Amino acid sequence: MRLGLEFALLAGAAVVLVSAMGVRVGMRYGVPSLLIFLAFGLVMGEAGLGLRFDNAALTRDLGLIALVVILAEGGLTTDLDDIRPVLGLAAVLATIGVVITVALVAVAAHAWLSMDWRTSVLLGGVVSSTDAAVVFSVLRRLPLRARPRAILEAESGINDAPAIVIVSLAASATWGVHPWWQSVGLGVYELAAGAAAGWLIGMFGRWLLARIALPAAGLYPLATLAFVVVAFAATSLAHASGFLAVYICALLLGSARLPHRRSVLGFSEGLAWLAQIGLFVLLGLLASPSRLPAAVLPAVIAGGVLTLVARPAAVWACAIGFRVPWRERAFLSAAGLRGAVPIVLATVPLADHVVGAGRVFDITFVLVVIFTAVQAPSLPWVARRLGMLSADSAGELTVDSAPLDDMNALLLDIAVPDRSRLSGEYVSDLRLPREALVSLVVRDGGFLVPDSTTRIRSGDRLLVVTTQAARPDTERRLRAVSRAGILAAWFGETGARD
Repeated sequence: MRLGLEFALLAGAAVVLVSAMGVRVGMRYGVPSLLIFLAFGLVMGEAGLGLRFDNAALTRDLGLIALVVILAEGGLTTDLDDIRPVLGLAAVLATIGVVITVALVAVAAHAWLSMDWRTSVLLGGVVSSTDAAVVFSVLRRLPLRARPRAILEAESGINDAPAIVIVSLAASATWGVHPWWQSVGLGVYELAAGAAAGWLIGMFGRWLLARIALPAAGLYPLATLAFVVVAFAATSLAHASGFLAVYICALLLGSARLPHRRSVLGFSEGLAWLAQIGLFVLLGLLASPSRLPAAVLPAVIAGGVLTLVARPAAVWACAIGFRVPWRERAFLSAAGLRGAVPIVLATVPLADHVVGAGRVFDITFVLVVIFTAVQAPSLPWVARRLGMLSADSAGELTVDSAPLDDMNALLLDIAVPDRSRLSGEYVSDLRLPREALVSLVVRDGGFLVPDSTTRIRSGDRLLVVTTQAARPDTERRLRAVSRAGILAAWFGETGARD
């Protein structure tokens, strides 16, 4: 018994380490990490090392848990101020756009793949959602313009919920029993209730975490993740969309001025990577390589319709009324990346033993592999050709904080990005509020106590002690100087968040 446990721990740790090394190799050669993880699963499976795994229900449950973690990380690392101007378009893409995609893929599957309507809708629902993990990992390595990046990130965080609602309805035993308007009403309820619950729990979480002083810095990431899990579980118990609640809750928490924010984001990023590794390896194990060759041609047909017809049609239809330039529409059409979400959704009908679910899973698996291998590496070229890259902008100032309870003060950790106008300025010329002081400069692995002759450099970290009341003015002043220099006020730069 103990030997089995130790062997399982050894195998799990080895998979994580090898996968982490695979990510490094993949980034060097432009190979998406999900393909590497899926390959590990296939190698370990029945056609490789001989490990047989066919528990679709367990894969579905663990996959949904992994998606909660991945969505949480995406929400926590997305600035609400960045996506607020495009939330309308992103919401339309994530709802009406998903419906358009499902309809077009379902029609093609019924006409060209000889699927019955229920299986066709299942396939359309499964592949309709863009994948948050792939979108975040690919787009955040590109110097994209702010607007298209924000649209794609917000869409990928929201559109999992409508896709899951459609797949769940199509896979349920009540398919075809209730009238269509009742199904539509149920879907609207799940999305509206999920959004409301996520907002309420997120607002309560950011209010509470900003006001309590936990005894250890490591408790803040745990408490933040706990709020996200509460949002998912409580909302799901109310038969509403837990995934939409997760994203909205995480978005609100990540956009708040939480103590030890950098630790929270680092912890969530590590958990998200672990979730991706475990999820993709598990999905690779579940796949049967002997069945996959027969799914190649249907996957190419379905993927071609999805990529060349359904996605562009959804984008161009949903962009009506939003004044989106044609180049931006073209890029949004090309950037509809699929990944873990479609394959996980394909396990839902598989676990429920729906007729045709095995074929849907095989087609989805092959579709994701082929089109991710083609789309993800080509996206930088597409962005460059369409003028969507913005290589000249300086990085935004990042601010982390730790509470100093006895003094009712905060220690701000300021990271000075490349091309910041803070670089070259004297610390004494910053003109911070009287209640704020640059107490230490961390540079090149060492530190120095600043004086009147100390100039700031790119890559420095400034440790600023400030009172709670002076923190907003301190942050605004530092942000203004970072963007426009010490004469920022003369140029109308207020230091407000973008």
